[in-house]
Amino acid sequence: MSNNGHDTPHVPGPSLWPIAFAIGVACLLLGLVISWIVAVVGAVIAVVFGFLWARDVTRDVRDEVPHIEPETRAVADTPTVAPVAAKADEPLPAYTRSRFLEASTLGVGAAIGAIVTLPVLGFTVLPSFTNIEEDEADLGPLENFPENEYVIASYLANPSQGEVTRRTAFVRNNGLTDSGEPSFTILYSRCVHLGCPVQPNGPIDEANAKEVDGVELRPVLAQSFGCPCHGGLYDAEGNRQAGPPVRSLDRLTFSIREGRLVLGELYAVGNVSGTGANAAISRYPWSVPGTHVDGVEAWLYPIVPSQVTG
Repeated sequence: MSNNGHDTPHVPGPSLWPIAFAIGVACLLLGLVISWIVAVVGAVIAVVFGFLWARDVTRDVRDEVPHIEPETRAVADTPTVAPVAAKADEPLPAYTRSRFLEASTLGVGAAIGAIVTLPVLGFTVLPSFTNIEEDEADLGPLENFPENEYVIASYLANPSQGEVTRRTAFVRNNGLTDSGEPSFTILYSRCVHLGCPVQPNGPIDEANAKEVDGVELRPVLAQSFGCPCHGGLYDAEGNRQAGPPVRSLDRLTFSIREGRLVLGELYAVGNVSGTGANAAISRYPWSVPGTHVDGVEAWLYPIVPSQVTG
């Protein structure tokens, strides 16, 4: 280190590289949640502009140090002394004390920031892009679902993982559509406020309950559904009627295979117009409870997690 240059502190010139680097990092973190393509683009931007930023900061160090001739002065009434030439092999100092302290502070701060941020970032971001897929669920023959009546279906979404994957859905056979296709209303039993289990408002026919291939089926005369936790109320189509929920009940896709009802993936519903086979459903990608999927409020939730939670 050297004491030279302390009278003229190092002040880096204005640069846009730090801003571009920050944008790249932001795109990288956002991409980890919504898309690998965005993450790759953000990483490239961060690397490129980080390199340019570092190159700009170290420009003065990398420049060739000018050779400075030693100062000579003439002193009155004294013999002139020939200047002593600087030793050719003596290197001039490359870093001033202020530059060393600046680099040390940035390095220590970056290390502390990484130690504090990376674990939190891992636990926060990683679960959002692990793509946890749920298996299809076979609920059995169509004869298990009488027309225009709800049946409470309890099943294992992933039998290999056991009871932790047990799900409950309210299934109603709507008969055939105008085009002759089977129609089912399949409501997920989790309240879209905070995810509490929703209960049907009506008597459950326990006498006719049965279990077929690991699927529990219980008929119920449900005219509406309610959440016992915070008073959320939904009508027979899953539309919010009262309480804190911000959208209609989530639904599940379905398919008919060899006369059997097979459930697919979850999806979010903004609103349902009409009933049964004639219902018009505002369908959106599945989102966690408490988030809007339509209207102006949906702008506050641009990221849709890709996993399904119980």
